[in-house]
Formats: sequence, C-alpha cells, structure tokens
Amino acid sequence: MGRHGFRRWLSRYRHYGRQEIRNPERELFLFRKRLWLTGLAMLLLFGVLLGRFFYLQVVAHQQYQTQAENNRIAIVPVGPSRGTISDRNGVVLAQSFSAYTLELTPSRVGDLEATLAQLGELIEITPRDLRRFRRAMDESRNFNSLPLRTKMSDEEVARFATYKYRFPGVDIRARLYRQYPVGEAAAHVLGYIGRINERDVEQLTQSGGLLNYKGTDHIGKTGIELSYEETLHGIVGFDEVEVDALGRAVRSLTRVPPIPGDHLQLTIDLRLQQLAEQALGESKGAVVAIDPNNGEILAMASMPGYDPNLFVEGIDVANWERLNTSPDKPLLNRPLRGAYPPGSTVKPLLALAALTSGKRTAEQSFSDPGYFDLPTGGGKAHRFRDQKPDGHGRVDMHKSIVVSCDTYYYVLASETDIDDTARFMSQFGLGQKTGIDLEGEAVGVLASRAWKRERFSGSRYREEHRRWYLGDSISAGIGQGYNNATPLQLAHATAMLANNGVSYRPHLVKRIIDGTTGQVKEIPPEETRRLELKPAHLAAIKKAMVDVNREGTAGRIFKDAPYTSAGKTGTAQVFSLRGERYVEEQLKRHLRDHAWFIAYAPAENPKIALAVIVENGGFGARAAAPIARVLFDYYLAGKRPATAAKPDDNDNDWDE
Repeated sequence: MGRHGFRRWLSRYRHYGRQEIRNPERELFLFRKRLWLTGLAMLLLFGVLLGRFFYLQVVAHQQYQTQAENNRIAIVPVGPSRGTISDRNGVVLAQSFSAYTLELTPSRVGDLEATLAQLGELIEITPRDLRRFRRAMDESRNFNSLPLRTKMSDEEVARFATYKYRFPGVDIRARLYRQYPVGEAAAHVLGYIGRINERDVEQLTQSGGLLNYKGTDHIGKTGIELSYEETLHGIVGFDEVEVDALGRAVRSLTRVPPIPGDHLQLTIDLRLQQLAEQALGESKGAVVAIDPNNGEILAMASMPGYDPNLFVEGIDVANWERLNTSPDKPLLNRPLRGAYPPGSTVKPLLALAALTSGKRTAEQSFSDPGYFDLPTGGGKAHRFRDQKPDGHGRVDMHKSIVVSCDTYYYVLASETDIDDTARFMSQFGLGQKTGIDLEGEAVGVLASRAWKRERFSGSRYREEHRRWYLGDSISAGIGQGYNNATPLQLAHATAMLANNGVSYRPHLVKRIIDGTTGQVKEIPPEETRRLELKPAHLAAIKKAMVDVNREGTAGRIFKDAPYTSAGKTGTAQVFSLRGERYVEEQLKRHLRDHAWFIAYAPAENPKIALAVIVENGGFGARAAAPIARVLFDYYLAGKRPATAAKPDDNDNDWDE
C-alpha cells in the first residue's frame, strides 16, 4: 500500500467511526432494551420474594409459629419415685433416695476423652465410674444425659459449680437411687433393678409402655422388682421449660408432677427370713415357709445369696465374675427354680394315694427283709435296697412313714399304675407351677407314661427309651428316678396336706399402698383347689407324720418341743448307686445325697408349713430337720436359735 492508499483508508475509518458515535437512536434503543431486561429481572425477583413472604406469613404461619415455640420451649421428663418394699411388719426392704450425680451429654461434649481427664483432676472419678459410664454409652440408644460420678458430696458439687463454665455438656443432676437396707437378706425375693438396656427398650416398645420410661434409667430385673415393675414404677411427669439459643433453661413455665409408684408390703417376716438364711449357713440350700390358711409366704430363703445393692449402679466386672461363675450358683433362686428329686418327702402323699384308690388299707402289713427284688428274666432280679440293710421287721402304713421304709414303697409302686399315681400327685401341685407372684418359676417333673414318651420323642431315641418300665415305677415310688420338684412346690403340697386338701395360691405381696393417697389395697387369699379326701385317710397320714417328729426319723430333733409338729424326712440321690449301699464318708461332698425335710405346726391347728433342702447334706433328719426346728421355735414360741436341737455332724446313726 502506498502513501496515498493509507490516507484513503484512514479517511474512511474516521468517517465511519464518526457515524457510529453519532447514532443516538441506536444508543437509545440499546439503553431501553437493557433497562427493560433489568426491570423484568427485578420484577421477577421481587415477585419471588413476595410469594415467599406470603407463604411464610400466611400459608405456613401456624407451622413455623409452632416450631419457633418448640425451639423456645423444652419438655423435660421427670421420673417418678419408685415405691418402697417392706416386710409384713413394716420393716423397709427396698427404698429410693435422692443424690447428686455428675452427668455428661456426649453429643454436646467436643473432646470426650479430654473432658473426662479434666473432670478427673477436679473430682475423684474411679476406673469403675469410667467403665460404668462407657457401658451406659454402649447400652443407650440416644446419648442424652449419662451419669459419670454418682452420689456426690455437697463439697464436690460446689467445687464443680465453680468451674462449670469450662465443661459444656456436663451438668449436676439430682437422681433417685435404689437401696436395699438389709443387704443380702431376702435378695432372691426382692430381686434388683438395673439400667434399661436394648432388650428392655424392645419389650417396653412392644407393650406400649416406653413413653412412661422417659426420664427413667432403671427397671426391675428380677424378683419382686420385676414382677411388680408396673406397680412400683409410677407415672412419669414433665416440666415445660423456656430455653435460650444455647439450650439453657431460662425459666419454668408449667409442671405436670410425676405420680410416685405404689408401695408393697410383703408377706415375708424378715426375722424369720434371716433365721432361715442363718440356719442354712455355709450350706447350699433353700427354705420355703407358707401359712397354709391363706398361701402367704412367710420366708423364702436361698443360699448362698448376693447383695442386690451391687446391681443398682451397674455391677463391676470382678463381682459379676464372682457371682456368675461360682460353682455354688449364688444367683440361682433355689426355692423357685431349683429342681431336685423329692426323695422320701412324697411318701405321705403316696400312702394317701394308696388309701384313696383302695390299693392299701392303713392296717395292711408285711415283713420287710431290707430289699425288694424285681425279676428281670432268666431267673435274675434287680435288687432295690432299703436304707436299713436288715429291714424294719413288720411294717404297716403308719410305720412306713415314721421310719421311712423304702421297701414298703417299692412293693406299693410295683402294684400301682404310674399314671394313676401321677394324676393323684398332680392334685397337690407337683409337676406344675404353683402360680406364685414371681416370674421364672420352674415346672418340675411328675413322671408318667405320656411324659416319658414326650421327653424321649426325638429321633435320636429308640422305642425302648420311650417305654415305661416297672423299674421306673419303683424308683418313682421313693421319690427318685425322673421325678423332681422345687422347694416351693413341696412346701405348697405340705401346706395343702396340713389344710386338709385345700390349696391357696402362694403369694408374696400382702397389700399394695397407693403412693399418693396412702389408700391400702389388701391382696385376698385365692383358693385354687379343694380335694375331696376322706377324713379317716387324712387322719392316718397326719398321725404318722406327727410320730415322725415324736419317735421317728426326726424324733431327736423335736424332742421337748413346746408344740406338736408333723413332718417327713427325706434324702435325694445325686447319682445312681447301681444297687450299692450308700456310704456317705466314701463320697466327695458334691456327690452326697441332698437332705430334705417337710413339716407343719402346730399339728392340731397348722399356722406354718415348710420345706427345707440342704444340697449334699446327707440325711434329712441330720441336716434339714434342725433348720425347721429353729424356725418353728421362733415363729410359734418366740425362741431364739440357741434353743433348737443341734445334731452331731459326726453321728452317722440317722434314718434319712
């Protein structure tokens, strides 16, 4: 391009540039277009704001007003006070008390481990406290407020209050705690409470009672605490509290107070209960004492026992291992769940069955050689031995009970159908639950043909296992073989016998006292059965049982007693002797026979009936009958244990 060409290009550029700048119509059009678009956008945005404002203020007004109110107001559940439990004389056995607790809400605590360490520098927190806290975290479905340190002193509360600002999510709360003032006494009757776990939550959800446990951390686990949980617990209340933006309470608005649980007065006589436990001493065993006139349980001892206070705040590992793994099974409620062969304690009932059916009369007798031979074929026989090797001479029904002659009942069993015997015995509550107001009662075994066929019905058993043999009947004839019963069942059967065949349901709660009004609700006796027994038959059995304690197997124990009593000793084999003679000294302690004794008194007007078992105690007269004497002396004569007969443990001259 030459010089003239460049000038022409520059001239055109300037001409068109001047034309573009000087076009006002185009500029005005562009400006109006932009202004219109901007205005439209602003109008749309303003419409959206107006629409949202209308929705919030008009359409959703009620919803958001409620949410705002809920954010301002917190509903705090208030757990009710648990009802007390006392014995028949008003002695407190279980009660609740209030104490301060240091609690954490894990969701509001930033560094949990650091917070725990800092709290430990301020207030004593033991390793057990930490283990209990961590276990509570594992068991809690929501991490609301969990106790770290319980039962704080006033000084510790004041110290923490000074530094509370350093610990968000940590508070002091007043909580109710359960206490068992008498310690181990009646522990298996009372049971204990424990922290609500996942299984409890599931059960409460199914029953529809979960809402009533808001604000409550504990629930009954065993014994009366479990069986009467609904009665003892009460009804939860709540506080309506105004809170600030940080969730802190500002003021209380309204309060619906909780309704405290009702109080229970038991039928147990604490002094009698403690005497029974002391009389058992270091032995494993059980005692059940019943008023035969109404079914009230006067004592229900199980030894060894445990302290229910250990469970209230969560039992520590060492104590749990000690209780749970002990071969003595201190957690086992022996009166309720301990099933043992009843031994010779069933002989009065077997004799009564024979009288009722006409298989025997009281006067019939035979000569006892000290054994019974059961033919087994091929000229052979299986020999069932009596406790007395040379026999008891001439024996009738009265003497068979007084001296506890096994041979008499071997012969009787061989001539009696087992199903007839089982039907009669079942009328006295054997082989079935008594219906006592405690959960977990064992059924026991009352053997019959139908029972054996069902018991051995599995494919691993052959037909010969299911068949009932005469030898089975003979073993059952002295309370051995398949049969077993709980101490509660035998005490109940004894009470029925004492009360001429009239049965009352055993029960532990005498009255319920309203926790608010104090109104008393009496628990009336519940008659469950009335047997049609001939008075002459009952009189024959009762006279023999009286003579057991006068001149028979328990005569030495009840010598010079200021009352007349009736009883029956018994021993229960732990393992089969296979025809050999029982020699206690040659057996290890855990292989020795269990010692039984059943009794009632006064014989002419019974006020108390009982059953005593001493595991591996040997002869019932030596180990179990003295315990009955202690309880009878106290309950009927007001005497202390020192007045009771004390047999010589080294004396082996005992008949059962």
